[in-house]
Amino acid sequence: MYDYAIRFEKDDSAPGLAVFCRDLPELNSYGDDEAHALSEALDAIETTLSIYVDQRRAVPAASPPEAGEHAIRLPALTVAKIALWNEMVARGMRKADLCRLLGVSQTQGDRLVDFTHSSKMDALEDALAKLGKRLVLSVEPAA
Repeated sequence: MYDYAIRFEKDDSAPGLAVFCRDLPELNSYGDDEAHALSEALDAIETTLSIYVDQRRAVPAASPPEAGEHAIRLPALTVAKIALWNEMVARGMRKADLCRLLGVSQTQGDRLVDFTHSSKMDALEDALAKLGKRLVLSVEPAA
């Protein structure tokens, strides 16, 4: 659901590879080579997701990768934050509303939907539960 497909573009006038994502058009990143570009992609995605929070927009689901694209699997913590954020957007909630609902400080509430900050999974589960949702985790064979 949130394995974003990225593609690389080479510009003959500059070294390295530019990184783009169809589902997150605001994303732009760069790598010296393919391995470096792939290692930078997760950070670029999480930074781009922060733009969606700043603009109070829902995070879009990922489209399946097309030929020549690479799927970037997001950490479970990031996916849980997306679920919380998207539920808040669907309900018209602001971060302050979440803080009041959870009885936490503004800083604690902000961190729950900050993709560049680590949070405890149980805090995200508690927040989702207050919204009538539960987090379901599954294990699949690695690709």
